[in-house]
Amino acid sequence: MPLLSHRHALGQRTTLVLLVAAALLSSGCVRRRLMVRTNPPGALLYVDNQQIGTTPCGVDFTYYGTRELRVVKAGYETLTVNQPIPTPWYETPGVDFVSENLVPWRIRDDRVVSLTMSPQRMIPSEELKARGQQLRAQANQPIVPTGAILGAPVDPFAGSTSYPSAGPSTVIGPPAGAPGSVYPGTVPPANVPQPGFVQPGPAPPASTTPAFPPPAF
Repeated sequence: MPLLSHRHALGQRTTLVLLVAAALLSSGCVRRRLMVRTNPPGALLYVDNQQIGTTPCGVDFTYYGTRELRVVKAGYETLTVNQPIPTPWYETPGVDFVSENLVPWRIRDDRVVSLTMSPQRMIPSEELKARGQQLRAQANQPIVPTGAILGAPVDPFAGSTSYPSAGPSTVIGPPAGAPGSVYPGTVPPANVPQPGFVQPGPAPPASTTPAFPPPAF
């Protein structure tokens, strides 16, 4: 009898171990999937700058948080949304071990996001021209360092150079007590000989030679 009871207890332990092992092996993890739908459908979906497919489509994910969703479709404005994906209660630290390992079935966590796209606005040609002129004007503006003061614009093709204007001219006359001195910018008085200049005198009389009678032939 003791031998049979020992074998019975051993069999129960073995069965319990096998059941636990089977439960661990057959326990399903949490399956997380993000499904994106758009209106209209057929838009190209990007999740965190990774191309996923054409809506409606879905992608599996592991971590919760905020995901960047971008949908692109011809004829519609590109739509970018920062979509938060909050953590469920069974995925909080501590509880997630039970839901991930001890629960004997698979938990599905499906998140569905619906996005509505707006038709693309047609920009008039006048507005496009105005934008082009504005960009051209901004490109031609010089780069001014911080704290500098802009002056008047300078035409690089004018070919002229501006100089500072001179003040009122001042005429300095000869000092007192120096008669006959001539300085630049002054007019000498009449009948006053200038330095280094000799006034012409009366012409000397023409020389006369004595007249001799012509010789006789």
